[in-house]
Amino acid sequence: MDRAWILVGMMGSGKSTIGRAMAAASKREFVDSDMLLQHRLGHSVARLFAVYGEAAFRDHETALLRSLDPGAYVLATGGGIVQREANWIEMRRLGLTVFLDVKTEVLLERLERGRHRRPLLVEEGWEQRVLDLLSRRRPLYEQAEIHLHLHGDDPETVARIAIEEIERHG
Repeated sequence: MDRAWILVGMMGSGKSTIGRAMAAASKREFVDSDMLLQHRLGHSVARLFAVYGEAAFRDHETALLRSLDPGAYVLATGGGIVQREANWIEMRRLGLTVFLDVKTEVLLERLERGRHRRPLLVEEGWEQRVLDLLSRRRPLYEQAEIHLHLHGDDPETVARIAIEEIERHG
């Protein structure tokens, strides 16, 4: 049975971009959990947070994972999906988890460029919020079977490295 490759990491770590590159290189389907939720619920992630709040959004993430079957695809997840143990159970059922661990400076630079699209970063002091989130989430991300330390490499290079690590992992 084919297993999914599930990318976890902070917002801005490149899960969607690298996931697309991994899918193209491996001839797998690319799936983005945020895009699936937006399609399923008819609103952007920012709107879902604004209308329902983070807890309800996380409930929808868990329901989405439960609705998926294992298969030959690359799944880019939302940065906070790791906060629930039930999600880890589902991700392990679906496949292999890969933590995209990006240097903090690179992460902050990327988020600065796109922070207005990210519901958790629309406030003053967003940089400290990112550092706080990263501090709390890092031990959760580190539960992934594969841990990739990234330095801002291009997506194709990271995709190749990730696939090699997955193949080595078996």
